[in-house]
Amino acid sequence: MNPRIVLASASPRRADVLRQLGVEALVRPADVDERYMAGETPVEYVERLARWKADTVCDGAEDVLVVGGDTVVLHEGRVLSKPEDEAHAVSMLLSLSGGTHEVLSGIAISGAHGMVSGVARTEVRMRSFGRELTESYVATGEPMDKAGGYGLQGKGAALIEGVAGDYYAVIGFPVGAFLDLLLRVGWRFEFGQWTRVTDTD
Repeated sequence: MNPRIVLASASPRRADVLRQLGVEALVRPADVDERYMAGETPVEYVERLARWKADTVCDGAEDVLVVGGDTVVLHEGRVLSKPEDEAHAVSMLLSLSGGTHEVLSGIAISGAHGMVSGVARTEVRMRSFGRELTESYVATGEPMDKAGGYGLQGKGAALIEGVAGDYYAVIGFPVGAFLDLLLRVGWRFEFGQWTRVTDTD
């Protein structure tokens, strides 16, 4: 019997990536406190939240794998989360113009096997753009629910010069890390097909 995948996130983008892979996940968003803990690094933060979300939703059922994720943008030592308002989105995007930043995407899988997790790091290079273009983009509404204030998979693609690393990690669901974690819990998933694996495979 193939595992059932539960996505512990309300993000439609994460569900879209899973669907693109051939996985129809049951969406059960986790309600967790997303504040930083004292002394926590951004890498520790995204991995902890991914694990917490997965653990909050997991009920330990044998055939269920719960997937949690969290993503932040790191620029010049500052963490950029979702914009508070349009002015904040404009300011955030202008600070990214013409430079590079890092996207950290934590992912975790919880189930009867326990918990496994990891963090994907991706570098994004932005085109140089000014206030007029930035304000036009923010007016579309797309940036308002996205870490860093842009959507790589949407209209925000016009702001991007290049990506070094996992494109899907920038969207919020690191595909490579997800497939690696599946192997660690005994499953290989390729082109819509599930296969049980063991340590000797």
